[in-house]
Amino acid sequence: MNITETDVLFLRRAIQLATEAGESGNLPIGAVISLDGSVVAEGKNTAWFPAYDPNRHAEIEALRQVAEEHWERSRAMTLYTTLEPCLMCLGAILLHRIGRVVYGAADPYGGAIHVIGHLPQFFEEQASRVEWLGPAYPQACDGLFERVMALVEERRALRS
Repeated sequence: MNITETDVLFLRRAIQLATEAGESGNLPIGAVISLDGSVVAEGKNTAWFPAYDPNRHAEIEALRQVAEEHWERSRAMTLYTTLEPCLMCLGAILLHRIGRVVYGAADPYGGAIHVIGHLPQFFEEQASRVEWLGPAYPQACDGLFERVMALVEERRALRS
């Protein structure tokens, strides 16, 4: 896997954002978008707090923060996330035409990378243009995934 020192630096920032999300009662997932070696957007999971909104995944929050003038160069952007993107985030990444995705930990529970190869034609074409790297930083991100699963199980138990 072709992970650079810069990739690790941006993944570490995503980990900081994930930690902040967890401290505020949300799932500990963070995302950073870079262009030309600089951060252009960041996001953290805010799906549970301050109000329940299942669309507020870290990747979606980061995509919403990208300034309009950067979108013409979306293929040159890298999205870093602590966890393998879910199906919703995968679709958003493809629709935004992000050129590279680096994820820290695999997500066998809700990750969607394995659906590539089974998507409608438009999405397959977009997915083939993306460089996918992951799990790229499991030593630092697997613990975050374990915390995500523990929180999901706690929430499930409260509902039953």
